[in-house]
Amino acid sequence: MKADITILGLGPGDPGLLTREAWQTLELADEVYVRTRRHPTLDGLPAGLTVHSFDSLYETAEDFGGVYQAIAEEVLRLGARPGGVVYAVPGHPLVGEATTARILAGALTRGLSVRVVHGLSFLETCLTLLGMDALDGLFVADALELAALRHPNFHPDAPVLIAQLYSTSMASDVKLCLMNQYPDDHPVTLIHQAGTSEAALERVPLYEMDRSSQIGHLTVLLVPALPAASSLEAFQETIAHLRAPDGCPWDREQTHASLRSHLLEECYEALAALDSSDPQAMREEFGDLLLQIVLQSQIALEEGEFSMAEVIAGINAKIVRRHPHVFGEVKVDGVEQVLHNWEQLKAQEREGNPGKDGGLLEGIPQAMPALALAHAYQRRAAQVGFDWPEVSGVIAKIHEELAEVAAAPDQANRADEIGDLLFSAVNYARWLKVDPEIALREASARFRRRFEWVQARALEGGRKLDEMTLEELDALWDAARP
Repeated sequence: MKADITILGLGPGDPGLLTREAWQTLELADEVYVRTRRHPTLDGLPAGLTVHSFDSLYETAEDFGGVYQAIAEEVLRLGARPGGVVYAVPGHPLVGEATTARILAGALTRGLSVRVVHGLSFLETCLTLLGMDALDGLFVADALELAALRHPNFHPDAPVLIAQLYSTSMASDVKLCLMNQYPDDHPVTLIHQAGTSEAALERVPLYEMDRSSQIGHLTVLLVPALPAASSLEAFQETIAHLRAPDGCPWDREQTHASLRSHLLEECYEALAALDSSDPQAMREEFGDLLLQIVLQSQIALEEGEFSMAEVIAGINAKIVRRHPHVFGEVKVDGVEQVLHNWEQLKAQEREGNPGKDGGLLEGIPQAMPALALAHAYQRRAAQVGFDWPEVSGVIAKIHEELAEVAAAPDQANRADEIGDLLFSAVNYARWLKVDPEIALREASARFRRRFEWVQARALEGGRKLDEMTLEELDALWDAARP
């Protein structure tokens, strides 16, 4: 039975690669509507066939989505005619053809029948040129989609074929996205005119891929896998293996609780790497920290608590939700408004979470370092106006607390008053927009550098520090001032 709409695949480019079914369908047709005339197969269609194209829509629509929707609407209109319509597209109708899904959906709602005539896609001809097997983990991506992203939507441990790389400007956008995951000199292959007599491979480093003069509407890009396992999925497999019966005895016996100290230690080591501004150390310590996250998530999976996918989905949804000025329609004037909106959204989340008491200080972890904990409490309280109206009040409070330390009658009271003094100092830092935890860490680092310089100078002079007078030590200390 003849369908209202026939969607026919024209193959990759050589008319000889048309399927027998496609050729017979075209022979029986009086006319065919093609998405674009820019396809070599059109030169070898049956004689006497009238060919209409939708190329003019590319000139008027604002974007490709508009073009594809307009084409689908017209095909649906033509399909409602008594004789129906034959609509032909490059390659296979269901491989990288955005109009097909729109036509299928529209036909379903309008009660129109659809027949899909298979065609050889770009995949088969590219794989032949490359000598590759698609089942070796090959990922297929769309250059149009990739060009709009900041980071590739696939992992780097498998080869990727990127289709519709039709221009140098598109290649440039795709390159910038890929460089967020691959080294600049990663070897890639441009595949030109696959499925035609002019097929060619062009191997270049990634940073040069958009400089090729051969890029055209039949260009596809192959991005090989990175040489070493680099994806989160590969790392999860490694950790899951460690936890498996044939894995590591130590890793298998770990629990959430037993790994707590390791997580804390790795956090501090990561902070030390940041403080040292050492990229190599950062890379290593961030890896160690990631190990703790993945290992804890694997344990949770085995216990039926949650999976790594749920961890990532949760934080991704939270970040999108808390950035409506990036992913939504909210307008902001600057950083202060961003932070204000962020805290408001967090407050709404606390109110909407039945598992929490909704208190203002809810969610601030008690295990934070003391300075950071005080800072967090004060920032949260200030959101509801529990704050000094002027910084002068903060300064006066520091003097008041200092006096109370001096007047404390015993050690217990002195400890309390010192705590109040430090809490007030943290508040002053907050008013000055200084992170007290970082400020004290940096002050401690400066002290260490100067003190080690003093010790080194003393040893050079054949002196021990405990043998020197305070005046001599002070002189060296002043000389060590940066």
